[in-house]
Order: sequence, then structure tokens, then C-alpha cells
Amino acid sequence: MRGGLTRRTVIASGLLAIIIAAAFAVLVLSIIDLNRVEQRSRRSEEVLVVANRFERLMVDAETGIRGFVITRSEDFLEPWQAAQTDFPDQAKMLEQLVADNPEQLARAEQIARDGRSYITDYTVRLVDTTQRDPAAARTVAVTAEGKRRLDAIRVEFDRFIATEQDLAVARQSRADADAERAIVAAAAGLAGSILLIGLYTGYLSRAIVRPVRQVATMAGRLADGDLGTRLPERGVGEIGALERSFNTMAGSLQESRNELAASRARIVAAADQARRRIERDLHDGTQQRLVSLVLDLREAETAVPPEMTELKALLAHVAHELGDATEELRELSRGIHPAILSEGGLPPALKTLARRSVIPVELEVDVPARLPEHVEVAAYYVVSEALTNAAKHAHASAAYVNVRARAGSLELSVRDDGAGGATPGRGSGLVGLTDRIQALGGTISVTSPAGEGTELLVDLPVDGR
Repeated sequence: MRGGLTRRTVIASGLLAIIIAAAFAVLVLSIIDLNRVEQRSRRSEEVLVVANRFERLMVDAETGIRGFVITRSEDFLEPWQAAQTDFPDQAKMLEQLVADNPEQLARAEQIARDGRSYITDYTVRLVDTTQRDPAAARTVAVTAEGKRRLDAIRVEFDRFIATEQDLAVARQSRADADAERAIVAAAAGLAGSILLIGLYTGYLSRAIVRPVRQVATMAGRLADGDLGTRLPERGVGEIGALERSFNTMAGSLQESRNELAASRARIVAAADQARRRIERDLHDGTQQRLVSLVLDLREAETAVPPEMTELKALLAHVAHELGDATEELRELSRGIHPAILSEGGLPPALKTLARRSVIPVELEVDVPARLPEHVEVAAYYVVSEALTNAAKHAHASAAYVNVRARAGSLELSVRDDGAGGATPGRGSGLVGLTDRIQALGGTISVTSPAGEGTELLVDLPVDGR
């Protein structure tokens, strides 16, 4: 009997060891893969930052060239000269960051070629032409060629950034799959262990079965997403090692998930910061220059003798066109990032949004103090997208917005009386809002029965990320 029990114990222990080893192997591989995904996510964040900086370099060069063509002032050539100096380093850095991805590397090389051609084949000639024959540099053909070249470069940048963002999402999905695989492996190992150990009674029950049941409970909580659960480390021998290993595994999974969530939030923040910088640059740079040019033209118009009617009319026309361009640029910068949101906070920004809405908006805002910047930006874009959808797609006649700050969270609801039928899975607007809210640790829900309007509810955490 002793020999048979010993033999069965050895066999059961061997099977148990195999099951546990397999589970731990899967767990270790999953944790290693999670770490790799985290590193790649950080790389994606760096790629997006470099790409945005690279694109801004080209836009600044174009702005400087246009300013020089219009004014023939050498001061406008400084961004262009800086672009000539920084372009090779920026292109090389971007190519190095995506060297392990042939598709992205090809796009980076294409951007570098197009940018190099734009600077050397177009802008250098344009500067030379402006210095020799200003009128030839201001022709529609020359302007159209510059716009075509820059638009082509920006299209490549958009594709490059979109692909990198898709890669980040795919890596997040892979990390989630690895975590689920680890949990399944742990549950399978524990189920097999319990099945083997359950064959024994008596002292084996106290020494082995009870601790393993506790481990099984932990595995169930892990499977339900509670990565903060831990086992009391009271076991001895292999059982104690099992408890410690599972606690380490749960801690590693929790840390990896937190890092991935933080990485998503950083990507969103980096995009918002880039939009804010672009808006600020447009407002403080290009808009001010255009306004100054309009004032100069108006002053020149008043100085023209009355008998030179054609020149006077031409100056008035140019000043009017520059004024329209300034207004268009102002509207564009508002769409990129509203300055009032940074300056005055969420309540005045939402009031301005409601006033500009094409449908009547009933707005209630109870936010007594400034919120963290990422919360204000997210709330603003939720309301903006919801009002746009209500007017453009739902054909609503009115909308109702309610924003309230509660302890540790911001509650937001947008309701309309439109056609309904909206689903989060359709349309890039709702998908983008969902990604943004979830990246900040919040929740979003959409209720939109056909013919009964749409209601969007958002809950955003305020205390940290």
C-alpha cells in the first residue's frame, strides 16, 4: 500500500510538476512578451513625436519661403535655413526608429526623398528666382507646385503616423492576448493540480488541497481582471514557492497593464501637445504676420494718390484677400486646438462651442475649478464631436449638454432629439472618442435607439492617470 501510494504520489507529483512548469513557462513567456510590447509602445511614442517634429519642420520651411516670396525680407528665410540644416538629422532619426519595420522604413525613406527634393529642387530655386525676378516667383504655377509638393509630403506623414498608431493598437491587443493566455495557462495548471491533489485525503488535504484552492480563487479573480489580488504566503516548500510565484506573476501583469495604459495615455497627450503647439505657432506666428501685412497694405492704400485708382483697387483687393486668409487660418487653428480652452478652462470653451453650434444647445456646466489639462481636452472634444454628429448626421433640432465635476471624476452627458441609430463601432468620430476616453482610464457609453435621439455618457477620472 505504501509503495502503491508512493508510486501514485510520485506519478501525481510528476504530472503536477509538468503542469505547473508548463503554466509557468507560458506565464514567463507572456511576461517577456509584455515587456517587449511595452518597449515597442515606447518606440511608437518616440516615432510619433519625431514624425510630428519632422512635419512641423517642413511646414515652418514652407511658411518662411512664402513669407520671403511675399515680402522679400531675409528674416523669413530663417525657418527655411533651419530646415536645410536639421532635415538630414531628422530624416536619419526617423529612419533609424522604424528600421525594424520595412513598410514604415519605406515610408520614412519616401518622406526623406520628397522632403529633400522639395528643399533642393523647389525651395532653393524659388529663393533664387525671388531674388532675381520677384514677379516670376509669385505666379500661380510656382505656388501650385509648392503646394502640391508639400501636400504630397504631408499625405505621406499622415499615412506614416496612422500606420504607427495602428501598430500601437495592434501591440496593445497582443499584450491583452498574452495576459489572457497567461491567465488561461494558470487556470489550466491549477485545475490539473487540484484534480490530482483531490485524489488524496487526510493530511494531504491540509498540506496541499487547501492552499491550491486559494490559488484557484486567485486565478479566478485574475481571470475576471482583478490583478490586484494576492495570496497569503503561508505555505511551505513547493506550495510556498507557488504562492510567491503567483503573487509575482500577478504583480508583473498588473505593472505591465498599468504601463501599457500609461503608454496609451502618453500617446494621446503627445498628440494633444503637438496640436496645441501647432495652434500656438499659427496664432503667434502666421496669423500675426498676416495681420501685420493687412495693416501695411491698408496704410499703403491710403498713401496712394487718388488718381492711381487701379493701384488703389489692387491694394484693397490684396488686403481683403489677406484678411479672408487670416480668418480662415484662425478657424483652422481653432479646430486644431481651441486657445480659449488653454486660457480659460472648460466652462468658457464649452460656452463658445455651444454658441457656434448650428443647432440650439442647452448647456449646464458645474465645474468650479480648473481640471487637469488632459481631462479638459478630452471633455471638449467629446462635446464637439457629439454636437457635430447631432447636427450633421442625426439632423437634430436641439442638443442638451450637462457637465459636472464630482469627487475624483468628471461626468459628462450629451443628448439630442435626432434620428438616433448611432453605434460606437461605426464612424471614426465615435471610435476616436472611445480610444481617447479609454486611454485616460474613463468609460463611455452610447444609447441611440432609432428615431429616439442619441445620448452619450462619459465618466473621466480626474485624480491622476
